[in-house]
Amino acid sequence: MTGSQFDRQFAERGTVSRSIGLAHIIRQDDGTSTGVWGIYTLQSAFQPIFAFNEGKLSVAAFEGLIRPFRDGEPQSPMSFFSTCPAADRLHVEALTRTLHLLNAGACLPEEASIFVNFDPSVFTERTVADNALREMRLVLHEAGIDPRRVVCEVTEQRSASQETLHSFVAALRANGFRIAVDDYGADDSDINRIKQLKPDIVKFDAFWITQLMESGAGFALLTTMVKSFEQQGIRTVFEGIEEGWQLELAEKSGASMVQGFVLARPELAPTSFRVFGKSTQQAAPAAVEAAPVQSASPHATRPAKPFGRKVAP
Repeated sequence: MTGSQFDRQFAERGTVSRSIGLAHIIRQDDGTSTGVWGIYTLQSAFQPIFAFNEGKLSVAAFEGLIRPFRDGEPQSPMSFFSTCPAADRLHVEALTRTLHLLNAGACLPEEASIFVNFDPSVFTERTVADNALREMRLVLHEAGIDPRRVVCEVTEQRSASQETLHSFVAALRANGFRIAVDDYGADDSDINRIKQLKPDIVKFDAFWITQLMESGAGFALLTTMVKSFEQQGIRTVFEGIEEGWQLELAEKSGASMVQGFVLARPELAPTSFRVFGKSTQQAAPAAVEAAPVQSASPHATRPAKPFGRKVAP
């Protein structure tokens, strides 16, 4: 079945409305979906996000990540998106989100949350946002996913205006989705904007938190910010955790959740992640060496940096 045939089949069933961004979705025999955009084949990958819970780590969510292929060879997501004209960006993002949601319904645990990305700068008009979110609700219906499982990641500085950003976030909430601010700490992040947006989750920029973890003053600042967010009812995610010492400091800082290669690498759909059910837990540091390591990054082969090398306990 071609992508257009698949799209027509959905439209005829009243499940997915027709748009350029959804025109090239193909259902595979294993129940997953792939996409085609120009010369690229697109696949979903998912990376687990782990929550700290009374000294243990459990899988709380998965982030959807796009993986482009050209002539069967993997390409970097950045190179793929750089080839997309600005006029196509809205449709490409709709396609990638649709792939992630359909594949999440096919191969992820039913209780897990699903993080998907939105670029607020492409939603300059409320009607554009409303149309995109209407299509997304239809996709969720097809995938059998409750909207409350969906966490919409937005980057606070990537918007034409703060008014546009606030309006878009309000539209997401009106559709029952939760909100995460992504890459906090990068570029011109502003804690006042966080207070105005009132997201459910803040994801800290990986490079930034690693820098803060390098010194006692930085780690103290990181801990203070986490505590401030938690007091506002905002959960926190530390991204890019690649080594055991970072995982240990993340727990000591009070972070709600962690994501990174030291715990699990992204897997292409269909994933093996259905094994992470409600009862699945792994020991968290205190004993960092007991933390689960799946496909650890090359950096993990270096000796673990002990907590307190620059940071006072």
